[in-house]
Amino acid sequence: MSTLIPISIIVPVYNNAHDLLECVCALKTSGHPDLEIIVVDDASTDDTFSMAMRMGVRLLQLAKNSGHGTARNYGACYAQGDILFFVDADVVVAPGAISRVLRLFGENPDLAAVFGSYDLEPRAKNLVSQFRNLLHHYVHQNGHAEASTFWAGCGAIRRSVFREIGGFDEKRFSWSIPDIELGYRLRQAGYPILLDKALQGTHLKRWVLSSVIHTDVIYRAVPWSRLILESRNAPNDLNLETRQRLSVALVSLAGIFLFLAAFRVELLALSAAALFSMAILNRKLYVFFFRQRGIVFTGAGILLHLLYYLCGGLGYMYAWLEFQLRSTAKRMVRAIERE
Repeated sequence: MSTLIPISIIVPVYNNAHDLLECVCALKTSGHPDLEIIVVDDASTDDTFSMAMRMGVRLLQLAKNSGHGTARNYGACYAQGDILFFVDADVVVAPGAISRVLRLFGENPDLAAVFGSYDLEPRAKNLVSQFRNLLHHYVHQNGHAEASTFWAGCGAIRRSVFREIGGFDEKRFSWSIPDIELGYRLRQAGYPILLDKALQGTHLKRWVLSSVIHTDVIYRAVPWSRLILESRNAPNDLNLETRQRLSVALVSLAGIFLFLAAFRVELLALSAAALFSMAILNRKLYVFFFRQRGIVFTGAGILLHLLYYLCGGLGYMYAWLEFQLRSTAKRMVRAIERE
């Protein structure tokens, strides 16, 4: 039996009343008559809950701060729509986004999920925020339409599929990459996922260098590397395409050669060669930076991109060593049990 409404929009939020207000206003003024908006307060300690109470949405609250994965699952439990549209509290969807999502599912009955990207105009004007969001936009706009994973910042999934697949993993990935892990399971189960490049939203978050490094290592590189090692699945798409993996390796080599150059100065040439090769691999991105923000931004963006790849390499090395140690320990336990 079909539900009374076609789509439920689920917005997880934690200590972000200001962005939530703009996010919800954009959803409510979308012009679509048949939808419900569910805000899930992840045990905020500021005035987020009281602000949300005045927004005229369905408001849920978790007893303790549990992460986006858990918050999204909680909202999905109460959703009535056939389509679950997840939107981050710091994202303002473009006009027509809701109708576009419904049309895509209506025109493609076999489609399980769809997601989009940030647009070209992030709200925060500082260099790090501009770089971060333009990089995300470029990667998603150049990804495969037949996607290999999922993004819940602005992404929708059929409720029946979401329930069948078990929702977001709350035990291991609620705090980091819950949407990516969900996308892996969707594809392993044979469900098609669409990256719709016209489905976009404005990102409101202000990034600083310390938050980027912390996020890229702790909440991205390490858990994503664990997922890749455990699932033995590294799809050639988005952040894992061959060019990006080669770039991580080249930047890591450049760093190693630079360190060793303190003992053998001629290794500086190898470090420079590795960095030059990385720049050649990423030349289309840097041309994109130049066209969007000019030469000064491009120069700074290249340096931040080096840091991005370095964080990815460090995170992968940590996860790989952890994986090898854990695998060795398991083999030793099995050997002892056989004796």
